[in-house]
Amino acid sequence: MRSIGIQTTYNIYSWFSTSFTVPSNWTGSNVLLNFGAIDYEATVFVNGHNATFHRGGYFAFTVDVTSYLSSGANELLVFVHDPTDEDPYVIPIGKQTLHPSHIFYTPCSGIWQSVWIESAPSTYITELDISASIDGTVNATISTSSSNGSTVSVSIVDRSSDNTVATHSGTAGSPFTFTVSSPKLWSPSAPDLYDVVVTIDGDTVYSYTGFRTISKGVVNGIERPLLNGEFIFLFGTLDQGFWPDGIYVPPNREAMVYDLQTLKNLGFNMVRKHIKVENALFYQACDEMGLMVIQDMPALRPLQSETLSNCTVETILPDDAQQAEFGRQLELLVKQQRPFPSIITWIIYNEGWGQRLDYYPEFGLTDLVRQIDPTRLIDSTTGWYDHGAGDFSDNHHYANPQCGSPFYSIQSSPYDPSRIGFQGEFGGIGYNVSIDHLWNVQEAINTINQTYELDLTIDAWNYRGHRLLGELLDQVKMYACSGGVWTQTTDVEGEVNGLLTYDRRVLRPNVAQWQSDIQALYAAGAARSNASTPALSFL
Repeated sequence: MRSIGIQTTYNIYSWFSTSFTVPSNWTGSNVLLNFGAIDYEATVFVNGHNATFHRGGYFAFTVDVTSYLSSGANELLVFVHDPTDEDPYVIPIGKQTLHPSHIFYTPCSGIWQSVWIESAPSTYITELDISASIDGTVNATISTSSSNGSTVSVSIVDRSSDNTVATHSGTAGSPFTFTVSSPKLWSPSAPDLYDVVVTIDGDTVYSYTGFRTISKGVVNGIERPLLNGEFIFLFGTLDQGFWPDGIYVPPNREAMVYDLQTLKNLGFNMVRKHIKVENALFYQACDEMGLMVIQDMPALRPLQSETLSNCTVETILPDDAQQAEFGRQLELLVKQQRPFPSIITWIIYNEGWGQRLDYYPEFGLTDLVRQIDPTRLIDSTTGWYDHGAGDFSDNHHYANPQCGSPFYSIQSSPYDPSRIGFQGEFGGIGYNVSIDHLWNVQEAINTINQTYELDLTIDAWNYRGHRLLGELLDQVKMYACSGGVWTQTTDVEGEVNGLLTYDRRVLRPNVAQWQSDIQALYAAGAARSNASTPALSFL
């Protein structure tokens, strides 16, 4: 994976051009053209033929281009339209904006994930939908290009021994189940994975899965998230996924994995992928290192307003067609990402961004996600406008936490004991650094003082972190806090509140201190699972 880019900014319309030659030994095979993601609308031409159109900046798509090919070099043209937050568009963009300012960042346009061709037989596998649960049950639906109804073979292979532990034949295009006896379970402490081999006719596809079950249940009178039937306190960072040299694209896989390994080393067991969808290699790394993922749906145009002809100001929200498109892309997100065992929760809305209030769309969207993927939890509204949908009662508050507690801010609703008490965002404390480690754009530097809290020394920053984690610890011990998200993994542009600076060269935390504080959260959560350990209270 290389970050090259076209090195321009704010491209509303772009053309991408290249040529490719099909290997001579692919004669007689179908040729598939694959795109990891293009932001936002893409029309693909092969040798002058309109091969396909795709809308949605975060989702992979494939087109069979066999009938458009010629011998020798083939011309590939991709026309991209990416309006970001240009009027009148209200589309999923996450934190991208044409007008960067503090918590909203430089946009990424066009082809931002890998493009590749592959050969396939006349009937080939198009989609694997495989999940595996704590009792050894494997649920599978294998889709093909043309022969749904044919027999498909699935083998499960133990990675540690390379032994095949189960083989099953099912019908392509229809769901089927089978069982693996006494599987090793996936968890943050033991991220065991099994390889999967799928074969139909002349096509074979390799993948993997992990045996684990995500659920919720009452533990000692409190609604809790459960992994493999046990309450594990969820603690991670808000992970933006922005880079100073590639915006949405890391310079290489090693750099991307470094961020995750840093979190794992500090003791975090979870990461909240914040209103962005990453390259598949990101989720594979989380699967392999045992880092749970809470996955956001990229937000619609956030926190922008318009002045009407009568001089009143209103928030820009989606119309009916834009709302329907948001739902369609939410479905794409869940279907594309659901094979990754590390993903434990879907988030639909972040802080009311793009959330209509003339009715409560989160209820219908929660039902949609539940229907597509009943194996995970749903955080319907993280922060702000919570009307009772989903599995989480989620509070945002800076800098101090207010998690499952009898106090709350006006930006979140009171804790609802029928759902999981969760601190969707807190922390956000900042420490400024030299220009060597900053995003060297004056407009961004001018917004540093908008950080929730600025600490003048690194010792003060670590002291404040210790105190805030201590407050969260009290709320785990005393109240109904089941998890939290610290803001954030890295600095981004004008934000200096990361564990790492934007260039990833400075790690702010005192490692031993943070490891100790984070382990204390897990220990307190485990203690609350013990029926003999009552909640603490102040007299």
